Amino acid sequence: MPASKKSLAFQPLSRSPGTSLHRQIYMVLLNEIKNGAYAETGALPKEESLCERFKVSRITVRRTLADLASQGYVERRHGLGTFVRVGMDTVAPTPSLGLLEDLRRAAADSLVEVLEVGLRVPPMAVARALRLELPAKAMHAVRVRKSGDTPTMLTEAWIPPTLGKGVTATALKKRPLYEVLQVQGVEFGRVIQELTAVPADPAKAQVLRIGVGMPLLKLVRLMHDLDERPILHISIYLSPDHSRILMDIPANAVNTMTTGQIIHPR
Repeated sequence: MPASKKSLAFQPLSRSPGTSLHRQIYMVLLNEIKNGAYAETGALPKEESLCERFKVSRITVRRTLADLASQGYVERRHGLGTFVRVGMDTVAPTPSLGLLEDLRRAAADSLVEVLEVGLRVPPMAVARALRLELPAKAMHAVRVRKSGDTPTMLTEAWIPPTLGKGVTATALKKRPLYEVLQVQGVEFGRVIQELTAVPADPAKAQVLRIGVGMPLLKLVRLMHDLDERPILHISIYLSPDHSRILMDIPANAVNTMTTGQIIHPR
C-alpha cells in the first residue's frame, strides 16, 4: 500500500465529545468504497477486523454498516458478510451537458415534492441580489427532489414578484422552475454561482434524512436574463453521500471567472 494511503487509512478517530464515531467510520469506508478499495472481491472486512482497526465496539461497527446499507452502498449477506452493492457506479461521469440541458435531465431523472410556494419577504442578501427594496416580497419556492425514495436535493428559490405569478405548486409539480419561467418569456443569460459547505440544520436534516450537523454542499445560483436583470436566486443543498458537482471548462475560459474564484472572507 502506498505510504500516502496508509497514513490516511490509519489516522485515529477523533474522540472529542459530540463527535460521532460511527459517522467517522462511515466516511472512511465510503471513501474507500468509492476509490475501489474493495473492487477485487466486493467484500468489506469482517466486523471483528473493523472493530480492531478502529478500536471501537461491534455495536458501533454494525451501526456504520447499517447506515451504508440504508444509503445503498453495501448489502449485508446473511452468514457471508458485507459487500459493495452490485452495479454501484463509483466512477464520476464526464460532464457533457450545458446548464439548461443538465436541469432538464435532472428533472427527468427525479421526482419532485413541492414543500412551499408563496410570497415572502426575502432575506436581505437575497433582496439585494434580486435588486428588491425591502420590505418588498418575492415568490418563494421550496422543493425536494428524490431518486426513488431517496431525497437527493433540496432547493430554495426566490423569484421577483413580476415573474412569480406563474410559479405555483401545480406548475412546479408538472415542470421544473426554469421551464415555468421560460413559458413567461424569460430567456436566461448570465449565471453567477457560489459553492460552499454548510452543516445541516434540523429542518434540512429532516428533509434530506441525514444527521443534524452533517455537511451539505450548498450551491447558490443567481440567474439573469439577456438584459442582465436578475430573475432567479436559488440555493441548492446536496448531500455529498448522493451528489457530485461536475464542471467542464473550455480552454479559452481557463483564465476567466468561468473557472471560479476562491474567496477567504475576513
